[in-house]
Amino acid sequence: MKIILAAPRGFCAGVVMAVQSLEQALRRFGPPVFVYHEIVHNRHVVQRFRAEGAVFVESVAEVPEGSVLLFSAHGVSPAVRQQARQRQLRTVDATCPLVTKVHREAQRYAEAGYTILLIGHAGHDEVVGTMGEEPQAMVLVQSAAEVERLEFPPDAKLAYLTQTTLSVDDTQRILTHLRSRFPQLEGPAKEDICYATQNRQEAVRQLCPQTQLVLVVGSRNSSNSQRLREIAVAAGVPAHRIDGVEELQAEWFQGVERVLVTAGASAPEEVVQECVDFLQREYGGQVESHTLREERMRFPLPRGLDLNCERGR
Repeated sequence: MKIILAAPRGFCAGVVMAVQSLEQALRRFGPPVFVYHEIVHNRHVVQRFRAEGAVFVESVAEVPEGSVLLFSAHGVSPAVRQQARQRQLRTVDATCPLVTKVHREAQRYAEAGYTILLIGHAGHDEVVGTMGEEPQAMVLVQSAAEVERLEFPPDAKLAYLTQTTLSVDDTQRILTHLRSRFPQLEGPAKEDICYATQNRQEAVRQLCPQTQLVLVVGSRNSSNSQRLREIAVAAGVPAHRIDGVEELQAEWFQGVERVLVTAGASAPEEVVQECVDFLQREYGGQVESHTLREERMRFPLPRGLDLNCERGR
């Protein structure tokens, strides 16, 4: 069996920053450190930090007054920040800077009187936080079919933004429909889908013709991992998203000689390697790495980890 190992894969710069932020917060402040939602959407990462003293919460009300609260990579709304101030929490903001960019764009468009069409998935932590920036000015759009149901006057000031972890192809289809219906639609100078999401999708798209099976390492609630599997399926290649080696099933590999292995942006590399080791051990797999491009992006740790971090900030 040939194991085609896609690169780039796994942790992006935003995930690295968020994970390092929580590691540093646990060292500096000691457990418990509370985290608003999962630090990133990966079961292994969450389980590891839970064992080290992180406490993941769904509401600021769950955090004792005066405690340390870290905002996850997906970002939060201004209402959540206000609640944290009211409870006198010491906050650490590990929001990915690329998500922060979308929040700022939402603020700018709303202040200019635009109605903002946010392309994304309902209920995703990032979408909830972004819509919380300017809820009175935002309309969520999840599909091209939903575009047909939108009604705005011809002179309406409209702008679009997108969730950072979407399928590039699906987003383009929605945008094509939006621009067809609303020619006046404006958008950000630089697209919102993050570089890491695009790179991982393009690697799968390019390598699919060389493989008979695609394995995507990533958790069920990881949007970008789900998109990688969908891209492979759309290309006519059987594909499975797995949390780890324990989910591999023998029947997937019957008659398969070439397997593509990749990982979503929140999946740890050690989990990928466990899967590769299994394929080598059980099927005599030979690894062949394919690198689409190098990723050198790095984000600094947030200000909230400075030694002079103040309460209520």
